[in-house]
Amino acid sequence: MNLVPLRPKLLSCRLIADVDRALAAGLGCDVARHASIGIVTCDQDDSLYAALDHATKFARVDVVYAKSFYAGSAHASGPYSGEIMGVIAGAGPDDVAEGLLALRQALADQICFYTLPGERRSAFFPHVISSLGHYLPAQVPGGLLGPGQPMAYLIAPPAEATVALDHALKSADVRMVKYFGPPTETNFSGAWLTGVLTDVEAAARAFAEAVLRFDEAPLESAVRPGRERR
Repeated sequence: MNLVPLRPKLLSCRLIADVDRALAAGLGCDVARHASIGIVTCDQDDSLYAALDHATKFARVDVVYAKSFYAGSAHASGPYSGEIMGVIAGAGPDDVAEGLLALRQALADQICFYTLPGERRSAFFPHVISSLGHYLPAQVPGGLLGPGQPMAYLIAPPAEATVALDHALKSADVRMVKYFGPPTETNFSGAWLTGVLTDVEAAARAFAEAVLRFDEAPLESAVRPGRERR
């Protein structure tokens, strides 16, 4: 597939070495363990969610806050808001600085949305995480997902995502552990799928292929049926 990467833009990155205890508690910190926080904003929410999880694999940090903003980065509240804010926390500033570095490197080198060549084409996120950290698994209840497992993080506009998820689930031995039905805050849709890594990769490829086919023929089924009611 001839896909065009849409690289995420980190809009802000700040470290508070000794965060106020009341603010820390409000953000979700464990004030007995978390003295320092790192705050980031980005113009792609799903890319940052994946990068936050990545940071937990390379530094002694926890993701204490991560939320998407309504309507996406094109309608941001300010020049540094984007469509998501995330906060990592650790025992001290060195831990948080290491986490921020891992996050920045992941956004620069590994994690992004894609689109197709040409004007007005769909943007989508067929991202494979070969080994999860401890942030994303905690968002799935019931122990269905754990640290170290592979996962396909699949996001697209609502209609494309629905058709592509169906194809991905039928194309590989994977199971859906979390579904994001439309409308989300940014009006996309998608799911997290898990299984063995080869199947997760196959599901992500199938998802991307289905988005491509949808984009080429969005009105494919707008035809006269072979049998009509009289």
